[in-house]
Amino acid sequence: MIQVNSVEIAEKDILAEMQYHPADSHEQAMAQAAEALVIGELFTQRAKELGIKVLDDAEDGSKDDFIEVLIEQEVDRPSADEAFCRQYFEQNPERFKTSPIVEARHILLAAAPDDDLERVNAKRIAEQLIEQLNQGHDLGQLARQYSSCPSKETGGNLGQLSRGQTVPEFERQLFAAEEGVMKYPVETRYGFHVVAIDHKIDGKPLPYDVVKDKIAEYLEEKVHRKAVSQYIQALANEADIKGFDFANTGSPLLQ
Repeated sequence: MIQVNSVEIAEKDILAEMQYHPADSHEQAMAQAAEALVIGELFTQRAKELGIKVLDDAEDGSKDDFIEVLIEQEVDRPSADEAFCRQYFEQNPERFKTSPIVEARHILLAAAPDDDLERVNAKRIAEQLIEQLNQGHDLGQLARQYSSCPSKETGGNLGQLSRGQTVPEFERQLFAAEEGVMKYPVETRYGFHVVAIDHKIDGKPLPYDVVKDKIAEYLEEKVHRKAVSQYIQALANEADIKGFDFANTGSPLLQ
């Protein structure tokens, strides 16, 4: 049984809440659901203390609107000054560049994500094709013969790619590679790709004035999230909570 200042959180409510907390195990999902309900009860009790209206399930409107009112009233929203923003800009130059551009060609050896045998065979063929390319074979001809991608009709040509145009697992390796045939196949949800980088243009640094508003927004939101976490921790420390221990959950809300 879980209680927050003598208010009981029923097991049936925890089980109902679990649907909103997918996790690796039943126990982890239950712990996350219980944590959410404990925090919700802490918010509810504090709001009532301050005279903030808390709707119940029978009333019209969103019954959770009071949480925004409570946090707005109790938690300071900081502003990032010019010096702090510029310091962050100067310490993280790699974050403030235009997207690099890569001209690439590929051969897709398609394989379903859940077909282990098909993926093993696709990887083996991809490795053989890389060997052939290193021996001087033409990628365009091999693409027309082996590729499952529509780009095979243009010799595997993917054109100019910038960040955000391909799936993340392909993009990470594509933009980290040097020009030439990549030494190993690139594995994605679609199968294995034999990739040749024909040309690469690195991203160019952006001036501070272009990004300063986004930096300020990011830093203010980051500090605000931390302040809310500290506020939740303060409410928990002041409350009489039985049957639940935040210290054992590794809660990201309190980190």
